Amino acid sequence: MHPAHVRGSTDPAGPPAPPEPPPGPPSGRLVAWLGRFGPIAVGYAVFQALVGLLPDSLYGDTARYSLAVVSGLGTGLSVWLAGALIRARGAADGEPVGTLDGVPAPRGGRAAEPEDGATGGPGPLPGLSAASYATLTERLTVFDDPLRGRLSGWPHALDEEAQPVRPTPTGTAYGLHIVLELGVPDGRLRATDLVETLWRLRLPDGGWAARSQGAVPRPEVTALVLGALARAGADPVRLAEEAAQCADRFRRELEPAGLEMTHVVTTVLRGLLRAAPDSPALPRLREVLVDGAVTDPARLHRRCWGARLAPLGGRPVAPSPVHTAQAVVALDRAARVLGEDANAQATRQDGIRWLLSCPGPAHDGCEDLESSHETVRRPHPVDASRHEVLSVRHFAAAWVLRALLTEGARRTAADEGLEAAWQELISGAAAAVRRQQDGGIWTWDGDDLAHPMWMTYQGLSALRAHAVWMYQPGI
Repeated sequence: MHPAHVRGSTDPAGPPAPPEPPPGPPSGRLVAWLGRFGPIAVGYAVFQALVGLLPDSLYGDTARYSLAVVSGLGTGLSVWLAGALIRARGAADGEPVGTLDGVPAPRGGRAAEPEDGATGGPGPLPGLSAASYATLTERLTVFDDPLRGRLSGWPHALDEEAQPVRPTPTGTAYGLHIVLELGVPDGRLRATDLVETLWRLRLPDGGWAARSQGAVPRPEVTALVLGALARAGADPVRLAEEAAQCADRFRRELEPAGLEMTHVVTTVLRGLLRAAPDSPALPRLREVLVDGAVTDPARLHRRCWGARLAPLGGRPVAPSPVHTAQAVVALDRAARVLGEDANAQATRQDGIRWLLSCPGPAHDGCEDLESSHETVRRPHPVDASRHEVLSVRHFAAAWVLRALLTEGARRTAADEGLEAAWQELISGAAAAVRRQQDGGIWTWDGDDLAHPMWMTYQGLSALRAHAVWMYQPGI
């Protein structure tokens, strides 16, 4: 469905040979010279030399051979230990260290050199990004709607086969995010066309809705679209008007179901922070999110979040890594825009501590990174006997990676001596995110629409954020 990742061409002559390292001290050069032969070879050479040099009168052959064996073993062991010491000192001074599943090593180390001997080459992200852009260009849909005019964008998923495919607000908003993430390398995908399409998909009374939600605007979809439009530089006056309507509709008397869902509240909070950072609704939404945190006895009673911000039917709220990560990201962004009181800060930091206390032994495949789904149920706007059902899937590894890459997470880990765990979790999450893509397109297994636009955006965005965090000038 999408083009495979294509390796770039290489120069037949190969890269120029690296300069010879400066000579070290005489002892270091001697150890390095001996190390070329290996400890076993050096030990055997010493044994042979002593057998030939020691006199036959030295207490007989048994004593002479025993002395040669002991000397050879001692010399070989010394060479091995000296080589190990030199390698360890080189690693401490910035020599290459290992990587995890092709993802660069954490700060303080360098990724291993390519196996073919090339130096200074790019990592996997440029090729992955190019493949993502090629697939988005190939799958772009242009649809002439008799009422709304020409629409340029994408449906919900990249593998929808029905023709003609009509762009949707959700798919086009995520596609616009991806285009902005990639930097628009050429004119095949124009952000202005996507912006105009999103405005044309606006419902008659304002706002946007998912394809399965009909003609009633929903706050999470409206906030998603407004965030993408704001990021693309859309008209701020028009954005402010739509953001005000979105915030006004997102009240308990009008949206009781949405205000009880962590996913919905965090989505609206993030979208309004982009589109209307002065909105009076932002402090109220943050308070709802903070008050909805729960404590987890399994992780030292730290506060975290579940799928719901309020219990349903008396059942306790189960802690959820993906919802905790969503809350941490939303609260971190709110803190940068609005400031933060002591309660909001303590709750956000506890969520970070909860993520850092993941008990899984292998952090590139632990339970905290397992993707999940939930159902958002609302009363049907026309038939009160029915419910509007929206199935929501969560890319847990991408959300956990984004949460751990927030500035607040870095500070919390540094202040509490948890930097090693923090770096290990980041590397594991990045490896898990990258493992779920092929040719720059992310796949949700076990579903008819296996290549949702939102998943590719979240995966690509998380890996690019990780690459920015990894960047160290001069290395």
